[in-house]
Amino acid sequence: MLRKVILGFIGFSLIAGFLSYKWFDNYLVEQWELPRATEVQQVSVGSGTNIYRVANQVFANADQDAWWLRVWFKLHPHHSQIKKGLYQLDEQLSYAQLSQILASGKVVQFKVSLIEGETFAQFWQKLNQTEGIKSSSKNEQELIEWLEIEQSKLEGLLLPETYFFVHNTPAESIIKRAKLALDKVVAEQWDKRNQAVPLKTPYEALILASIIEKETGAKFERPRIASVFVNRLNKGMRLQTDPTVIYGMGERYDGNIRRKDLREATPYNTYVIRALPPTPIAMASEDAIIAALNPEQSNYYYFVAKGGGEHYFSKNLAEHNRAVRKYILKK
Repeated sequence: MLRKVILGFIGFSLIAGFLSYKWFDNYLVEQWELPRATEVQQVSVGSGTNIYRVANQVFANADQDAWWLRVWFKLHPHHSQIKKGLYQLDEQLSYAQLSQILASGKVVQFKVSLIEGETFAQFWQKLNQTEGIKSSSKNEQELIEWLEIEQSKLEGLLLPETYFFVHNTPAESIIKRAKLALDKVVAEQWDKRNQAVPLKTPYEALILASIIEKETGAKFERPRIASVFVNRLNKGMRLQTDPTVIYGMGERYDGNIRRKDLREATPYNTYVIRALPPTPIAMASEDAIIAALNPEQSNYYYFVAKGGGEHYFSKNLAEHNRAVRKYILKK
């Protein structure tokens, strides 16, 4: 008899304890699922930060609820397992909702775009001024050594693309990602190249692609622009392209190219040299790289801008001069 009483008491106690737990848990849920206003729109969770510290940042009354909050997380330990990063918060949320957000790992994503035709200097400056980036004091030469590359410049060695990243990402890591992305594209396209194209190395392909990139923003024109330069290279003709002259002038360029600039002997002046310049002059897109390696088959040796971002192509100098008179000198 006594045994039955004891077992009954134990059973009753267990049931009562379970019901008490459920009531208490439901009470906490009902209380804390009510929206709590907050002015904090973003919260940064670092290594070693716990849920209580974050709650104090977000909720004005967290100190008053400290005891209840600890009880809540004792009952639901998985809610306290938060992940580091920068989180975007709603204007109103509860303790439970906050813990779900911080446990999800869905941190704020930032982005930065490397635009085709940009120089390394332009991108590096923009990158170091981008929100979410941990800026770097490294110069171009230090980055080259860090990346362990053979070339003397980073010009043309980064793939124009939009790169997403999390808060406090080092600027160098974006450069490395862009370099690896470019390497992958070049490796793939080099294997698919037209073997008749007079380019000895993938780096020469990047040099030509950068010139194509600067000469036209019209995607459909790139293979034809490439054909003009390839035809000239095959004939031993000078490329005579203004963007290379501008690049060689550097900071001296004020928006105008003068006759003396076209005669100046710089390594990049393709009105003087009979070959490709020594390095790319800008970042080239994948489309420009493809055009350089697989140009259109044509008999064109000249082109002139005719407006609207497009060009008129000529097979000989006489035709080109007529086009210049029509599209340039008449202005």
